[in-house]
Amino acid sequence: MDDDEVARFLASQHVGVLSLPTEGAPSMRPLSFWFDGERGLYFLYVGGETGRKALLSDAADTARFLVYRAEAMFNWRSVLLTGSINRVEDTDEHAVEELLAVPQRPDLFKEVIDAEETVLYRFDITESTGIKHLGLPAGFEAE
Repeated sequence: MDDDEVARFLASQHVGVLSLPTEGAPSMRPLSFWFDGERGLYFLYVGGETGRKALLSDAADTARFLVYRAEAMFNWRSVLLTGSINRVEDTDEHAVEELLAVPQRPDLFKEVIDAEETVLYRFDITESTGIKHLGLPAGFEAE
């Protein structure tokens, strides 16, 4: 996938898997996200600054994020992103409102915002690789 295809794909998706480094195996978490249309993703962490995900994100020099969609066995797309992840210090209320407006965002987030501490993080994309397979593989086509 070229850069435009990757951007269109990210704009159409809302869930992926964040991978953060640890001393052992990487910590992997499914997360909802909002793509800014350029080179950044936003994540809303529930549980505040002292949760494991926040602590690992604060310590990470580099992180990875995988977004994929499999419509059928021979129709799928995936994008692997590499970049840095940083807490948004001065939380922009407009950005948070946009995060919550994403249709696939769990309703739970709306309830949690009022009840628990949340922290906004930005993932700055430095590398992206997108692959797709659409259609039958060689040898499966009808003659």
